Amino acid sequence: MATPSPSPAQPVRLVPPTEVPAAGPPASDPAMVAFPSFVVGAVTLGMVLIGIVPATAVGASMPIIIAAAVGMFVATIWAARTGQNASAGISSIVGGFLLSYALLVLGLIHNWYGIAPAAVADTQKVFAISWIVIVTMLVLAALRMPTIFLLLFTLVDVSLVLNLLGIIQDSANLTKAAGWALMAVSALVVYLFLGAASHVNGGKEYPLGRPILHT
Repeated sequence: MATPSPSPAQPVRLVPPTEVPAAGPPASDPAMVAFPSFVVGAVTLGMVLIGIVPATAVGASMPIIIAAAVGMFVATIWAARTGQNASAGISSIVGGFLLSYALLVLGLIHNWYGIAPAAVADTQKVFAISWIVIVTMLVLAALRMPTIFLLLFTLVDVSLVLNLLGIIQDSANLTKAAGWALMAVSALVVYLFLGAASHVNGGKEYPLGRPILHT
């Protein structure tokens, strides 16, 4: 008796079909630490620049800014351990900025560095220019990132430039404008955090825009 050949609707399988793995929990995301730390640091520094915190009480913001820096370094280690190199690099840069700002302010208040009062403005200029260079590098790198990151780093750069001009021209209005630019930065990071929180809880990520450079 001849063995019936398989019909086209029932092809011969040499190996059993593989089962589709069940969907597991979302991958760990250091952004859940990085974004809130970024927001609290930016909001605090923004309020200082706007003038909500008087010049005689700038030191009151230091515990918050130092805590934000610690959070960014925790996110850096987390991202590095999971192979998220870009996130690790950005988090470490933000953490370094916040920590260096805190050390600068505390050092000037307590005269840790032996800087004469006449040289304080020049010291602040060195700080601002150094970080403008770093953030400008991030702006250029963000050309290959989603558009929201390009806008984010550009606003940070604008804030630093306005702060530098405020120091050079001794202009309170320019310094306040730098603070408001940081508030806009904070709003963008809140949006990023809400998108990341949606994703880790099983929802959809928020749209971030397409990179300008694709190749």
